[in-house]
Amino acid sequence: MAFVSALTVLAMLTACAPPRGNSIVIGAKNFTEQVVLGELLAQEIEVVSGQHVERRFYLAGSYLCQQALVSGRIDGYVEYTGTALTAILKQPLPKVKDPATVFGTVKGLYESRYKVRVEPGLGFEDTFAMVVRGEDADRLHLTKISDVQSHADAMRLGVGYEFQARPDGLVALQTAYNLQFGAPRVMDLGLLYRAMASHQVDIVAGNSTDGPIRALGFRVLEDDRHYFPPYEAVPLIREESLARHPEIQVAMDLLAGKVSATEMQAMNDAVDGRHEDVGAVVRRFRAGKGL
Repeated sequence: MAFVSALTVLAMLTACAPPRGNSIVIGAKNFTEQVVLGELLAQEIEVVSGQHVERRFYLAGSYLCQQALVSGRIDGYVEYTGTALTAILKQPLPKVKDPATVFGTVKGLYESRYKVRVEPGLGFEDTFAMVVRGEDADRLHLTKISDVQSHADAMRLGVGYEFQARPDGLVALQTAYNLQFGAPRVMDLGLLYRAMASHQVDIVAGNSTDGPIRALGFRVLEDDRHYFPPYEAVPLIREESLARHPEIQVAMDLLAGKVSATEMQAMNDAVDGRHEDVGAVVRRFRAGKGL
């Protein structure tokens, strides 16, 4: 029996072990922007290093990406500082939501806990955003989240699974703004805007750089009580991977500050709205930046 148990443990450890070989592996979560950013990192590393980068995209959420990173199954992926702070590092929502302070806290904790380097930001934030149809914003005079308070009980809310459960998500948002929504409709992120366009929901918790916002004439409501922390897009790279492949750092330095929120939204829309190939969209963006 002990022998069988030992074999079981060995099999589990083998299954979780880092990939063999010397290839570079970049991961991404399971939504469009993450796949675009994963492809951006992979293409830039390929150009700098001259070697193929393996893509492990569509990993289901922050937790799975974090486990893949610390176990060595991937060498890096793009995370958002506010998500890292609250959902991964389990820190409380900061009272002072200064991007540089949040970045410094996240950077220090990743290095000390996981030996992971938080690279300089790509140049934009993708914050959680409360989004409504343009015609409803005009009719109800909605420009900021606090405007929703007097209408919340009559508005059907749509949220993603992660937003419903996160400490910087739905429950704390409703408390901060005293919003009395009914039971939310919980669905995959990719379905939120489709549900709002078809009038199945009236307000959704999306992301500020989502392509359908611009394409469908939706409006992002101002976070006038500054509830959400900064969500700066930053590559996370294992220190061991940087030591083994220093060309990764060269690629990250070249990408630092290169992507604006408007450019990110345009790439998201090209993939989501116009169904263009992710690789082609990223190559066009990189060419426009002289990369």
